[in-house]
Amino acid sequence: SVLKIVSKAIIKRICINHLIFCTFAKKRLGRIVALDYGRKRTGIAVTDPLQIIANSLITLSSSEVIEFLKKYVSTEPVDAFVVGYPRQMNNEPSESVKYINPFIGLLKKTFPDKAVHLVDERFTSKMAVQTMIAGGVKKKDRQNKALIDSISATIILQSFMEQKNSPGGL
Repeated sequence: SVLKIVSKAIIKRICINHLIFCTFAKKRLGRIVALDYGRKRTGIAVTDPLQIIANSLITLSSSEVIEFLKKYVSTEPVDAFVVGYPRQMNNEPSESVKYINPFIGLLKKTFPDKAVHLVDERFTSKMAVQTMIAGGVKKKDRQNKALIDSISATIILQSFMEQKNSPGGL
């Protein structure tokens, strides 16, 4: 009957999903950490252990980021870092790179065994504010720059994951 065919298809799909999950679980992926680095604050986002979902983690004073990451990496497996890299409309690096490049160098020196990827961060702050508006966040809360930085880091991470998982991706 149709019910048996549908039931078999559902059971088959569940088994396939379970097999995929077990394969990933055995692989023990580390998290990917994204950073929206700024002169004053840095928003940080991370993936789940299976590198499927991007979540906002915290916003810190930029002077505290490396120490925070050292502690984080000591408690969580991390595969790579993704840093938002500011570009102008003509795709040239913006003036902000003069303080981001030294941070990237320090990040690579502190974590030489971790990959560091750069992702275009144009418009992430505007996208973060639009996300808050769409989510019904009150106007006063939308002015919280730490929240904007944290959401921007999440957008940077999501963008990286989409590029990585697209055909011919990273």
